[in-house]
Amino acid sequence: MGERDFAVEEAELSRMLETEPDSIGRHVELADLRAQAGKGNLARHSYREALRIADDGRHFSEIQRKVSHARAALERIETQLDSKRRATLAERGFPDDQLSPRFREALEIAAGRLKRYESEPTDFYFPGLPAIQFFETAQFAWGQAIEAAAPAILEELQRELERGADEFRAYLQGHSVSPEANKKLRGKRDWSVLSLCENGWVDTRAVERFPRTWQAIQNAPLPAVYGWGPTVVLSKLAPGAHIAAHNGMFNTRLICHLPLVVPPGCRFRVGNEVREWKEGELLIFDDTIEHEAWNDGSEDRVILIFDVWRPELTEVEKSELSALFHV
Repeated sequence: MGERDFAVEEAELSRMLETEPDSIGRHVELADLRAQAGKGNLARHSYREALRIADDGRHFSEIQRKVSHARAALERIETQLDSKRRATLAERGFPDDQLSPRFREALEIAAGRLKRYESEPTDFYFPGLPAIQFFETAQFAWGQAIEAAAPAILEELQRELERGADEFRAYLQGHSVSPEANKKLRGKRDWSVLSLCENGWVDTRAVERFPRTWQAIQNAPLPAVYGWGPTVVLSKLAPGAHIAAHNGMFNTRLICHLPLVVPPGCRFRVGNEVREWKEGELLIFDDTIEHEAWNDGSEDRVILIFDVWRPELTEVEKSELSALFHV
């Protein structure tokens, strides 16, 4: 038997795919061929294409076997390539335990172990803004003043709770737009809020009861646009509650969490990163990246939530956005 001509076989399969671009089987055959020929990067591309086509779930058992084969083969190749990358880095003076966090995440994404999350607003997308999961508080000059006000804000919250008139309401009302996974929270106070300002409309009665809270957040670049922003609420998450993964509406703002009451067992995920709230320490994130929250503790978790303009926006762009969103 003569030596196998991988180039000829690859060219033939490529021609077949020109007429059958959605053939999972052909993509897997091409990927297998490329893997056998030592073309790991090209094989990876073909396996991924087969899996992308298969994601709609409408395929027969024979194709399902090919999909399983492609998934396992892709994982093997990804693992081999990842090992080579890390070995090369170690040889060049960058051992695995000394890599910077973002670079380590990039390697995990390249290896297929982490997902690449993008900004995916549900209502309005503004181009040119980086998809950053969590922002460092230190880069915002106003952050320190708000964190310094946390004890005073907590005092106002405790006074409100001690009054016995619990004015927290279910965050998701019957008319609320929410992902399917969170519909079970509609009308329930497992996830509830006490609003000082919602979509730019100030509740003067609430502000009178939380004067230091309201004064503190004036340090931040709030998007004062009637009918759109800011939103400033005290948010309560009951023990055992889970806010399922979802995306925010606009990538032109960032969401800020100031934790006030955080029992053990509370955590928050944005994209690939999971953090625990720490009382008095701001978390600033892009809510148009998929995020979710859990309270696995035995007490309510309460945080102050407010939104701010994205720092990358120019004053002209803010004015344009304000004109667009004003109700």
